[in-house]
Parts: sequence; structure tokens; C-alpha cells
Amino acid sequence: MSEKLKLTQAVVVEGKYDKLKLSQLLDAFIIETNGFGVFKDKERLAFIKKLARERGVIVLTDSDHAGFMIRRYIASGIPKEQLTQVYIPDVYGKEKRKQQPSKEGKLGVEGMTREVLLKAFQRAGVAFEAVQQENPVTQYDLYAAGLSGTSNARQNKKKLLKALDLPEFLSTHALLSCLNNMMTREEFLRLLEDNKRA
Repeated sequence: MSEKLKLTQAVVVEGKYDKLKLSQLLDAFIIETNGFGVFKDKERLAFIKKLARERGVIVLTDSDHAGFMIRRYIASGIPKEQLTQVYIPDVYGKEKRKQQPSKEGKLGVEGMTREVLLKAFQRAGVAFEAVQQENPVTQYDLYAAGLSGTSNARQNKKKLLKALDLPEFLSTHALLSCLNNMMTREEFLRLLEDNKRA
């Protein structure tokens, strides 16, 4: 069995199968939201906020609408510096234990391979020591690339998200954060050039 990745931050996931999957990969404190249960469970939410203050939290939900609703709900009550967002890509299929695919047909956290999950954590800057970039990708770069604030920004952004293996519901702000964790500004500009030629 591969060595587990040790994390000081707590990891927030939707359900017990996500927790089981991650506990094979991580040596970390993992807490479930019980899906939408967290919306009514004030004690659980208070505990997540407490963990965020004490050690920081990583939020890792499915890439469907429900996952993003849960993610936004948790993130809304936690200061940005105490929170790390980890995103899994849109992968269509069905988990082995389920008889039918989910409503949107996407695999959840439990359906991801170890490699995909590791990549997702690395992309968010979790597996590495955070290094402040001297020349980060900016909002203006996204605008200049036609990814924000232009008439065809939505289609361009969707194409880029697919190319980067990121979920389609990612906000522009979250995309900017992901880009700066994944690559330098120079690499981003090179990627845009390559996409134009493709």
C-alpha cells in the first residue's frame, strides 16, 4: 500500500464513502457534512468553523450542483485564509456500489482514483509548501484572454476548464486561484497560445 499523505488541515467531504476513500490516501482529520444535512446541523457547522480557526480546512465535494451548494455554504462562513478549496474534475460514470449514476451522471469523490485525487490536492497547492508567485495570473489576464467579462467568455472558460480537467461550475475567482496554484503566468500564456493553435 502506498504511503499516506500527512495533512495538518482538516478535510471536509460530503459523505461516509468519500471519507473512506480519502482515508486510504490521507493521514488527516476528515469530517463529513452528511450531504445537505450540514444545512440544518448548526453544531457540525460550528465544529467545521472551529477546525478552520485552529488548523485550517480543506473542502472537497463532488463536482455536481449539490456539491457546489454544500461547498459554497461551508465557505461562506469561513475566512479565506483558513480555507483551501480542492476540486475534482468532471468525470462521467457510476460508482461501483451504486445501481445507477448520479442525477448529473458524474462520479463523486469516492469514484476518483488515487492519482486523480492526488493531482487535485497538488493543484490546490496542498501537497506543496505554498510559494507566493512574483508574477501571478490576474483578473485582467482572464479578461484579455476572453475568459471573463466578454460576450463569449462563458464558452471560452468552459473550453479551458475542460482542457485543465477542472469542473464546469468553477467560478472565475476559483479558476484564478487554481491557475496560480497550478502554473506560472508564463505557462498560462503559453497554454492560451497552444489552445489557439489547436
